[in-house]
Amino acid sequence: MNKVIACIGGDGIGPEIVAEAKKVCDQVASKYHHNFQYKDVLMGGCSIDAYGEPLTDETISICKEADAVLMGSIGGNTSTSPWYQLPPEKRPEAGLLKLRKSLGLFANLRPAYLYKELADACPLKEATGAAGFDLMIVRELTGGLYFGERKTVVENGVKTAIDTLSYNENEIRRIAIKGFEIARKRSKKVTSVDKANVLDSSRLWREVVNAVAKDYPDVTLEHMLVDNCAMQLVKDPAQFDVILTENMFGDILSDEASMITGSIGMLSSASLNDTKFGLYEPSHGSAPDIAGQNIANPIATILSAAMMLRYSFDLDAEAKAIEDAVQAVLTEGYRTVDIYTEGTKKVSCSQMGDLICERI
Repeated sequence: MNKVIACIGGDGIGPEIVAEAKKVCDQVASKYHHNFQYKDVLMGGCSIDAYGEPLTDETISICKEADAVLMGSIGGNTSTSPWYQLPPEKRPEAGLLKLRKSLGLFANLRPAYLYKELADACPLKEATGAAGFDLMIVRELTGGLYFGERKTVVENGVKTAIDTLSYNENEIRRIAIKGFEIARKRSKKVTSVDKANVLDSSRLWREVVNAVAKDYPDVTLEHMLVDNCAMQLVKDPAQFDVILTENMFGDILSDEASMITGSIGMLSSASLNDTKFGLYEPSHGSAPDIAGQNIANPIATILSAAMMLRYSFDLDAEAKAIEDAVQAVLTEGYRTVDIYTEGTKKVSCSQMGDLICERI
């Protein structure tokens, strides 16, 4: 298989962790007889420094022509970086929002998996951590409250802010289809999360999800109100397989899910459009305080590359080979500084990449 991957190292630790993910992809290509070609492009603060804007038309074009995009991280210290003295539309994060829109990325995938070797880092009860969990949050990314009409007005001398929550049936249907398709690659259970007891948008959400479910008789569907879901995530996360939800609920629940894994440095993510195309990135930030020190944890980015192989390239065996290699390295006791505990073996960012490559 021949694939072109647009690579956005970005800012902070981004270039370091993307380099390790590319190293792992090259190992997979060698073992499984594929060819991955990389096209490196700039986005975020580094693009501002080079071109005066966080995302250029040339970068968008290169990303559109690629088969997938692999990204590290963007942004810097919001208190000290000159990037954050710029207008909001010129700051690093504006580049990512523009790229998501330009590529039509409407489905955000955020897995949350607790490795048994890291169970002690889980903040939940010991028995809950020992039981483990493996869930995927499928979040609608381009609609809802974050993208609705908004305004602040003065009415009768009182300042009033208005945000509009809007979804149409087509937006709901396409994310629901993604959720069910992903469930078929996992344990075949979808928990659709809404607030149908209060919101019209949630009642439409539930109606459309029920209709889509009829095309997936092999997948179990349940509905759950968002407040209950938030409670269940900390009570019994093992009950979930795929959590399907709208933009704002997904934003909140995915951060909650990341916290209960114990380390955000282990969490991958993907954003997909209505084809096989996707943008793959770790869930963590750019960590400018440790950039350039070769101590960052590359595992989230490496696992994001595994997601790329699975969801954009349909290379399930190759994706599992990466995931199994990560598991093997952790089982053998190797740790980067963020997950290091007494009695384990501390390694650098590049050493972790090498170790994972050796076990593929």
